[in-house]
Amino acid sequence: MPKVFALAQMNCTVGDIRGNVGRILETALRARDERGADAVVFPELCICGYPPEDLLLRPEFLDDVENALTDLCTRIQGIDLVLGYPRRKDGRLYNAAGVIRDGKIIAEYFKAELPNYSVFDEKRYFSPGEQACVVEVAGIPVGLSVCEDIWYPEPARRAAEAGARLILNLNASPYQSGKGREREQVVAQRARENGVPVLYVNLVGGQDELVFDGGSFFVDARGDIRQRSGFFDESLELLTLDDELRAAPAKVTECPGEEEMVYRALVLGVRDYVRKAGFCGVVLGLSGGIDSALTLSVAVDALGPEQVEVVLMPSRYTADMSNEDALQQAKAQGVKHSIIPIEPAFQAFLQMLSEEFAGQPMDVTEENIQARCRGIILMAISNKSGRMLLTTGNKSEMSVGYATLYGDMAGGFAPLKDVFKTLVYRLARWRNRNGEVIPERVIVRPPSAELRPDQQDTDSLPPYEILDEILRRYVEQDQSAGEIIDAGFDADVVRRITRMVDRNEYKRRQAPPGVKVTRRAYGRDRRYPIVNGYY
Repeated sequence: MPKVFALAQMNCTVGDIRGNVGRILETALRARDERGADAVVFPELCICGYPPEDLLLRPEFLDDVENALTDLCTRIQGIDLVLGYPRRKDGRLYNAAGVIRDGKIIAEYFKAELPNYSVFDEKRYFSPGEQACVVEVAGIPVGLSVCEDIWYPEPARRAAEAGARLILNLNASPYQSGKGREREQVVAQRARENGVPVLYVNLVGGQDELVFDGGSFFVDARGDIRQRSGFFDESLELLTLDDELRAAPAKVTECPGEEEMVYRALVLGVRDYVRKAGFCGVVLGLSGGIDSALTLSVAVDALGPEQVEVVLMPSRYTADMSNEDALQQAKAQGVKHSIIPIEPAFQAFLQMLSEEFAGQPMDVTEENIQARCRGIILMAISNKSGRMLLTTGNKSEMSVGYATLYGDMAGGFAPLKDVFKTLVYRLARWRNRNGEVIPERVIVRPPSAELRPDQQDTDSLPPYEILDEILRRYVEQDQSAGEIIDAGFDADVVRRITRMVDRNEYKRRQAPPGVKVTRRAYGRDRRYPIVNGYY
């Protein structure tokens, strides 16, 4: 007789235990009553949200998790629930997957492989499990596993040897470019190694700098994809298995291209950061440049135009076309906009500092004053309106310090923080694919901070096509300057750029969080000392 599993691709909020449990219950009841499912599978640590970080060190937090789990057990019957939560046992804390049936937890599995790299820090909190857990779910002998377990051969092998005919893998796997395909390849390998199909259920939603992309899927015993859920959206998909655990014909959602995946990750990251943090909307400075133009598009797509406000803050160096293009986009996207020239504030600061700066030529100091005038204006509007300030800088600029502390770096969230400049242009083109939102002139004109006459980014930096490739090698691949030079890049340029990266760690430590989309983002993904003599 066919068995029906519901894949609950759920958006949880870290710490909102009551809210998460309420939504788990609602989803389970819908799977049972409306969809006819025999079992429903939820993501890793869905009761408390992922990653809970140092909330796990608070005993009252763990008490609340246990009380919520007990309450959930009493409120659902007639369907098997498979879900994740932290579990205290014998003085240790485990990352657990449990099966709830008819008012009680009938089996528990403790995650064996605890990731402690990149953004993961699970060995700080959890002890590893050592035993396989095979339990009947919907009448099928199922081996439970949690996220990282599936990336290693041993946990799946133990489950298969213990009699599992199907492996359920509960995940909170964050998005990064190319990760979806890599997941499917690894899971397919586990399935082939053991001759056992695998059902992989992933979290969806934004949590601080992480975005979980969903993309839950089922692979058969030969490692072939037989079902795939959508990306970046909550869903409740059904998987019907016959007696031989073959999947009935089901929807296999296509994997979008890189630009679409990155853009959707940015939109979801902004939406969940703003809404889960309780802000009423966002404000940003719109300069007529490509970075603020893309940031505005992301914000509008994430929150709607009524929750987005932009401010044009021209200076004596701002080109007319910059103002024109900024106004064109603000009107096209239907957002509240205002124009506040910074010249009066800039003049006031120059006058205040005239004696201090007497006899010294104008330099980057005056450029930074302009950026800080803008930061003060935007933060004032943010404070008065309750809208969070979005910064607009990209990863290329953040890498080399081409940004002003307490100026254009001021704000609460940085959507493009992990997006290289070359990708910014590709995303802008992708966003305009069905009609121009970002003015074409913004995309094709040479980039400039417009902080001095006729300024262009290439006055201070190599072309972004060269800069970004050097940065990818140095920041994401940990290649040395010598290795990058040997790959054919100019030695003087490489040494200058790598020194700029190292010397600007102090700025990055003071930058707001932003959406992680690459293999190695700034923040907890890449932890370098600020005071660093190793150049």
